[in-house]
Amino acid sequence: MAEALIIDGVTKSYGTEVVTLALRGIDLAVAAGEFIALTGPSGSGKSTLLNLIGLLDRPTTGRIHLDGTETGTLDAEGLARFRGRRIGFVFQFHHLLPEFTALENVMLPAFADEGRISEETRRTAVRLLEEVGLSDRADYKPSQLSGGQQQRVAIARALARSPALLLADEPTGNLDQESGDQVFRLLRRLNVERRITCVIVTHDDRLAERCDRNVHLVDGRVDFDKQVRGVG
Repeated sequence: MAEALIIDGVTKSYGTEVVTLALRGIDLAVAAGEFIALTGPSGSGKSTLLNLIGLLDRPTTGRIHLDGTETGTLDAEGLARFRGRRIGFVFQFHHLLPEFTALENVMLPAFADEGRISEETRRTAVRLLEEVGLSDRADYKPSQLSGGQQQRVAIARALARSPALLLADEPTGNLDQESGDQVFRLLRRLNVERRITCVIVTHDDRLAERCDRNVHLVDGRVDFDKQVRGVG
């Protein structure tokens, strides 16, 4: 199976006079269509690694290949274009724009990329809201939606550009268990049906055991990388 993500000897440090080494040599390969959990204690480097994979930051040393592209060769404009078209993001806090409806929020990535809203963009957004079970909430603003519904809108938004890779940072961390399970099942279903490669950061061991692999970080290193049963 082709590899969607290859991380080769990646380190990340911060500071000059006092240097903090957040990642200490990460090697990781993720096959296309895999569903990976990144786990570990606070401060282990999970979110730092996710930011590097998502091209929100650059590694201090090492290389990251995404979807066949060596991302270190891209300039700032190239990174932004690649990120917008090939990577979808879901965060713990949904970051929906409160003045826009659910449908408008889902259309925002296309507007940011193209500078306009086409009829195809609107049709895609309508279809995505239907796919996440919110076709009847298209005209609702975030304040009119539950936390779980807001996160489902955020997932639809993340899929708006048909990304090859979906990154989720504690996507269920701000939800009650029932809503969190619904969001996780939705991510898992989309992973299976669309064959989207997914990497999620989670503190929830129960969810990590329902992924394909659990990559556990400690002190900026991979402590273990194990296959798990992987149920939805």
